Amino acid sequence: MTEKSTKDKIALSMLLCCGWLLFCAGCDSKAGSKAEKSEFKIDKLFERGPLTVHVRLDKDKMTIAETVLLQLEATIEPEYEVQMPQVGAELANFGILDWDNLGNRLDENNNVVSTYQYRLEPFLSGKYAIPAFTFEFQDANSLSEKKYELATEPIDIEVTSLLGQDRENLVIADIENVVDMPKEASYWALWVLGSAVIFAVAIVWLYLRRKRIDELVRIFKPAHEIAYARLRALVKDDPVAVGQIMEFYERISDILRHYIEHRFDLRAPERTTEEFLAELAVTDVLYDSDKTKLEEFLTHCDLVKFAKHSPTKEQIQRTFDLVREFIEKTKSDERKIDVTDRLESMEPVEAGRA
Repeated sequence: MTEKSTKDKIALSMLLCCGWLLFCAGCDSKAGSKAEKSEFKIDKLFERGPLTVHVRLDKDKMTIAETVLLQLEATIEPEYEVQMPQVGAELANFGILDWDNLGNRLDENNNVVSTYQYRLEPFLSGKYAIPAFTFEFQDANSLSEKKYELATEPIDIEVTSLLGQDRENLVIADIENVVDMPKEASYWALWVLGSAVIFAVAIVWLYLRRKRIDELVRIFKPAHEIAYARLRALVKDDPVAVGQIMEFYERISDILRHYIEHRFDLRAPERTTEEFLAELAVTDVLYDSDKTKLEEFLTHCDLVKFAKHSPTKEQIQRTFDLVREFIEKTKSDERKIDVTDRLESMEPVEAGRA
């Protein structure tokens, strides 16, 4: 075998190896691209002139305890500029937990691609729609020219109920027999010393707190935002899932009573149902239909809390929906509550905005 023949075979082997490596790299690239696309179950495409919009969702069916990822991607030719929609203003049945601007990039045709992502949570179970969004665009070199619009279409999404089908037979355990507690020995000296320490700590705390308040900017929130935050906390804790029906009714009753106090200045939390309904009958801040719904709600809660009534899962869901609908119907931004000292214990109503 000649030296030239040996060199030719070595060169041919190297070419074959390089071709195989390039083929494998192409496969990996396609696989990666396919995996990236599979993150979203729904991908709707809308086009008008120089603008192309993708509306993507990572799921079309979810439980009330889950979240859904919404992605808006706008691709515009370089001679134009696009204005992304205000997502928070369009949503009615979902709250924004978090959002992210993924920035701008250029595609292979030098078009500008803008991408925003939103993490949404539902308020109630049922069938809803992610609303249509409107994208505005115009010539970037002549901002005085007419603006054009591209409107997307609503996308249906199903949110399953707060109660699963495996909770048909919820049973509320009876209260166990009351027993006498044994009397403990009295330690007066320790009580006096402990009280003195607590008093001294309280004085120091009040002094520091007052000093901090002097520099604090007061923060106010509408009554409905406070109520929505507490409703989300109730859904997250989900006491119904572990059979704590009594706790569910105590908390949802307290949410509605405090909302009425904050929104209409009616002393609902401190009064019995009979006292509150008597005052409600002579006030004119609510319509008669709303008064009837409140009486129905409070009477039902009292039956569960005091008469050991066992509600069905439909009644529990209806109770939650009634509170949510009442707050949505009567909400107002005019009357706001000072929540400066309660911010750490409140959940945010909206963690991000467009």
